[in-house]
Amino acid sequence: MPHVTLGLAIHNHQPVGNFPSVFEQAYRQAYEPMVGALERHHDVRLALHYSGPLLDWLTAAHPDLMSRIRALVARGQVEIMTGGYYEPILPIIPDRDKHGQIIKMTGVVRELFEYQATGLWLAERVWEPHLPKALASAGVTYTIVDDAHFHHVGLTDADLLGHFVTEEQGATVSIFPSSKALRYRIPWWRVPELMQWLREQAVNGDRLLTMGDDGEKFGLWPGTHSLCWDRGWVDAFFTAIEAARDWLTVAPPGEWIRRQPARGRIYLPTASYDEMTEWALPAPAAARLPAIKHELEAQGRAEILPFLHGGYWRHFLVKYPEINTLHKMMLRVSRKAWRMRSGTRRDEALDHLWQGQCNCPYWHGVFGGIYLGHIRAANYAHLIQAERIADASRREGHGRRWVEAETRDLDADGRPEVLMSSDTQVLSIDPGDGGTIVAWDVRAAGVNLINVMTRRAEGYHETLRKAAARGEVTLVRPDEVETIHTTRVRVKESGLERHLATDWYRRSSLHDHFLDAGADPTAVAGGDAQERGDFVSAPFGVTIRRAASQVAVRLVRDGSVWVDGAAAPIRLEKTLTIQPGRAALDVTYRITNTADRPIAAHFAVETNWGVSTPDVQIVTAATSHRAGSRGRVEAVDEVAVRDPGWGLAVRATVPSSLLSFAPIEVVSASEAGFERTFQGVSLCFGWPLRLDPAAVWEGLIALAVHTTPR
Repeated sequence: MPHVTLGLAIHNHQPVGNFPSVFEQAYRQAYEPMVGALERHHDVRLALHYSGPLLDWLTAAHPDLMSRIRALVARGQVEIMTGGYYEPILPIIPDRDKHGQIIKMTGVVRELFEYQATGLWLAERVWEPHLPKALASAGVTYTIVDDAHFHHVGLTDADLLGHFVTEEQGATVSIFPSSKALRYRIPWWRVPELMQWLREQAVNGDRLLTMGDDGEKFGLWPGTHSLCWDRGWVDAFFTAIEAARDWLTVAPPGEWIRRQPARGRIYLPTASYDEMTEWALPAPAAARLPAIKHELEAQGRAEILPFLHGGYWRHFLVKYPEINTLHKMMLRVSRKAWRMRSGTRRDEALDHLWQGQCNCPYWHGVFGGIYLGHIRAANYAHLIQAERIADASRREGHGRRWVEAETRDLDADGRPEVLMSSDTQVLSIDPGDGGTIVAWDVRAAGVNLINVMTRRAEGYHETLRKAAARGEVTLVRPDEVETIHTTRVRVKESGLERHLATDWYRRSSLHDHFLDAGADPTAVAGGDAQERGDFVSAPFGVTIRRAASQVAVRLVRDGSVWVDGAAAPIRLEKTLTIQPGRAALDVTYRITNTADRPIAAHFAVETNWGVSTPDVQIVTAATSHRAGSRGRVEAVDEVAVRDPGWGLAVRATVPSSLLSFAPIEVVSASEAGFERTFQGVSLCFGWPLRLDPAAVWEGLIALAVHTTPR
């Protein structure tokens, strides 16, 4: 008799650093209702996965839910899956961290639910062929990836009747294909139509259809709480499953493995789910690939689609240099933490490190990801604390206050960068990109002051422009029920297309601009300046001077400034100096006219700050402004950026200057539609520059960090 087994795995996750209100909303709208539905429908048996950050929060905030889940496990209705505790993208973290995170999760699952988890939830289903060895060594027997992974090696849906076995160096793991068709139907299709579709998938013998997907789609995604619970979709689906016992069985993946042999051995390529591979592409290709797929479907040529796939997940490290900075810091901190002696201090450092590996700010797609400033800040906070602990351990017996600097290829681009470190702070400087600061970590506060995202073109920006031009943009309604995979263009505010803008350089700090004399310097902060120099993102030479009391990094570029229709040579030197015991930076500028004629220009130094909200105050002696506003102030010799979210204020003392400022905002995608998100604030200090041949201009920008009440 034709039969089908349905294997469901529901993955529940909230990122490290997400707002407590979001955890609570997700609990009330998705997590608790699903447990309640399982309690009402005893014959619906499935796998559940809860990430470590969510388990930690639930254990503290709603321990009763843990007891209820444990009861479901005890009666054999629920199988709990393990995973990387803080939901890392496993292929991109060191093997020791893979092992440590999985072992931690398996231990916590055993303690909370009295269950030995052997199935692993693979974050974002990012698969690379080396994984089986690492998974098997941590006691994992199976995992779930998307059916797209199998299509890439030539298998069709008709071949995907069960699970397969893969290996690396003889270490084996079973692997299940998660059905994209099911992902797109649950919970969007009417239950009778879904059950009819499932019945059509039945074959003589037994066939397994697996779906591993996010638990948040059952109540937290826009409109789904009304659909799933107020209108009863989940209970109706579970009731239909229980009524279809003659042709439909539901079983967790682990049980299927125990009663059915593998379909065979398979080797899968590097892949993730289809949408993720599209998002990883460069912006033009990310826009074009979905359009090609829609064209093929419209032409009745859908058989070609399995052979089309997007990019490689690791390209996010290229697409967004800010992600690469975070990732390479994580690798640096991992090396330091594992070099510590075993004990409680290393355990503390490792747990901070692992929290800093949470995947959410390492990519971007329909969900905000890297564009969510508080999520980036949380990862940085934990990595900074892990490095602080490791460095303190390394320097035991050598004094509490210290300072050092080294050249190293920090971002793995084949060129050396500079790392300036002390007991209070760490600065990462890129001589090849304008001699700028790409990260400034304040150890005591766990804050990267330059946690800013650059405004870049995204594949969906052109979609928004075209839809706006056609008048086909839809303003999101809170009660609207629609899959996140919709092709409709939804926005959270009208006129959003007017805020699309891009930067031609990375928004790090200490970019050096030369404008026409008399030009409006406010354009620099806003990203609209007409550049007349070649210093902003150009390479600088670098030398380091070390002493016990301070280290200084001297950056020099012999460039040019366009004056009166011709390029005039000019030398720019900037020296960055830090001292032990102080979270402060002195930047000394020296500009020399090496041309044979006078030079007149406006010189501006751009600094960018990853403040937590647009309400942060920019304070001068005479005025105070919101970081979310745009403006200018004349004759400024001191300005402070006060951020209660940091618990810090940064005070800049400068030669009397024209201060200009503007918010850094991007238009990004989210599960509820396109939205404008605040990324930080740009502050520029500017001076009129008039130099005769061989004349010199000098100035000091003194930056000091102070603790303030949060």
